[in-house]
Amino acid sequence: MSELTPPRRRRRRTDADRSAAAILRAATEAFATQPNASVEDIATAAGVSRQTVYAHFKTREMLVHAVIDDVAATAVAEMADANLDEGPAADALLRLLDASWRTLQPYPLLLTLATSTVGSEADGNRHAAVFDHLGRVLARGQESGEFSREVSAAWLATAIVALGHAAGNEVAAGRMTLPDATAELAGSVLRLCGVDPRTVPGRR
Repeated sequence: MSELTPPRRRRRRTDADRSAAAILRAATEAFATQPNASVEDIATAAGVSRQTVYAHFKTREMLVHAVIDDVAATAVAEMADANLDEGPAADALLRLLDASWRTLQPYPLLLTLATSTVGSEADGNRHAAVFDHLGRVLARGQESGEFSREVSAAWLATAIVALGHAAGNEVAAGRMTLPDATAELAGSVLRLCGVDPRTVPGRR
C-alpha cells in the first residue's frame, strides 16, 4: 500500500496545481472587466466550488495579490526579452513601455485594482524589477547624452511609473482609449527624458 502513496500524492499535487491555475485564470479574466467580482463569480467561472477557491487562496485579497503578481511577472519577463541593452536608449525605452503595455492591454482595469486594493509595500516590491529595467535604460541614456541629466535616473524611473499608472487610470475611467493612452504615455516619457518624440523613428 505504501508503494502507491507517492504516485497518489503526485496526482493530488497535479490536480491541485491545475485547480489553482484554473482559478487564477478565471480571476484574471474576471478582474480585468469587473474589479469587484466576487469569489463566487470566480469559482463559477473556474468550474470549482467556493470552498476550493478558499482552499488555494485563503482570502479574496490573497487572490487579488496572486493575479496582479502573475500579470506583473509576465510584463517583467517581456521587458527582459526586449533587448534593452541594444540600440539607442530612446528606442530601448519605447520597447520597454511597449512590452509592459502589451502585457497589460487585455487587463486595463488591473492597474486600478492594483493601486486601490494592494498595499503600498506589496506594490513597491512588485515594481522592483520594473525599476531595475527602467533604471538601466535611463542610466545608459544619460551616460550617452541621449537623455537629460537634470534629474537622476532614479527620479525619472519613479516619474515614469507614476505616468504609467495615470495612463491606466484614464483608460479605466473611460476618458481615454488604450491606443491613445499608449501613444500619449510614450510621448510624455520621451519629453520627460529630454527627448523630442519627433526625432525618434516611428514617433511624430
